[in-house]
Amino acid sequence: MKKIFIPIVAFATLLISCNEEYLDPTKPSQDLVFGSREGIIGAANGLQQLWTIDRTSPVYNTITGNGFTTKELRLLNAGNVDEGELSVGGEVLSTKNNVVNNLWSQCLVIKSESQKVIDHIDVLTAETEKASVLVHATIFKAMAITTMVQYFQSVPLKTGKNATFDTRADVLAEAIKILKATEPLLDKATGVTGLVSTVNYKNTVYALLARTYLMAGDYDNAIAYAAKVDLAVKSVFAFDQISPNPIAYISITTNNVFQPVDLTLGLPASLAPSSSDGRLNFYIKPGSNPTVATGFFDTNLKPIPVYLPGEMTLITAEAYARKDNLPQAVIELNKVLTKTAAGDTYGIGANLPPYAGALTKPAILTEIYRNRCIEMYMSSLKLEDSRRFDRPGAGTPGAERNRNWYPYPDSERNNNTNTPPDPAI
Repeated sequence: MKKIFIPIVAFATLLISCNEEYLDPTKPSQDLVFGSREGIIGAANGLQQLWTIDRTSPVYNTITGNGFTTKELRLLNAGNVDEGELSVGGEVLSTKNNVVNNLWSQCLVIKSESQKVIDHIDVLTAETEKASVLVHATIFKAMAITTMVQYFQSVPLKTGKNATFDTRADVLAEAIKILKATEPLLDKATGVTGLVSTVNYKNTVYALLARTYLMAGDYDNAIAYAAKVDLAVKSVFAFDQISPNPIAYISITTNNVFQPVDLTLGLPASLAPSSSDGRLNFYIKPGSNPTVATGFFDTNLKPIPVYLPGEMTLITAEAYARKDNLPQAVIELNKVLTKTAAGDTYGIGANLPPYAGALTKPAILTEIYRNRCIEMYMSSLKLEDSRRFDRPGAGTPGAERNRNWYPYPDSERNNNTNTPPDPAI
């Protein structure tokens, strides 16, 4: 992510999550920044910086929050109070928690700043430039709103004082709408000079559509868009010494905040990976005791995938299973179970025999869930999966998550009278 500029941070900071914008009179005005080619491209570059870098980023806060909430992680240092609250969950998770606050506020900032890039896109006149920057900004806006709706029951789609909150269905529909609007531009979105990105635009749009359609319960479109993704193409967030991988830099290499819980990956004994599952040695340092993370998080320079090829295959398997096409679901599931490291773009291979369980919808869906949790460990998607697969929720016997939804941060409630009541857990 070298040479990334973030004028959007320099000229405007959204101090209150979605209500008001405060301009620094010593910095360039919004019109000046968004009125030039350099300003638009710089603002677009800033979106990836906001998404990925440091403890405030959604990358850090989704992997961390999700990991503790779904028992993937163990806390190393009780001095990390916010992570400690997440590890306990329930009513202990406060509305002042910085991980939750940063997740909320940073996603709202990215949503707002992405929209500004989109609104000013006509400043760019070259076809390739316009397409690339528009798709780039749309991807970050879609990720921001779909991420929020995985952790909070409702989300404000519009920016303004006392913004109203939109339903989960409306948020997912909006993400699908804006992603689909980029489809005619994808062949032209090949990148431009000055736009720094290691995200593959076409495949990422298709992958996000497949993921979002699955969340929305539109299984036919989930299958269709998962099939469009070229599983041999990488799409990643890249890092360097100046802008390091936040999970590695803050937690794993310092061994100070968290590490993987153990070789169960946070799954109950009935679903835990077998010792012969090749994915254990991908995500967990072989022989480490207590367990230490490897995978995408063991050095400050490791890139983090935007999505995994295995996710697309498991989306297809799940969608077929929910459509009651169980034979086809098993075919897709077996692609993941039998996959070798050499057969995966990132080297993630299970090396297991084909599925031999009951040919019933509940059994197959359970195996798909199990493999999502293993294949996509520390991907930040497990909380959404846990609810969708109706796994034991917080406050119930055998709970597999310590919260069902997060409370709304004080930064929102104190400045927006439309903030809904907090969920109990």
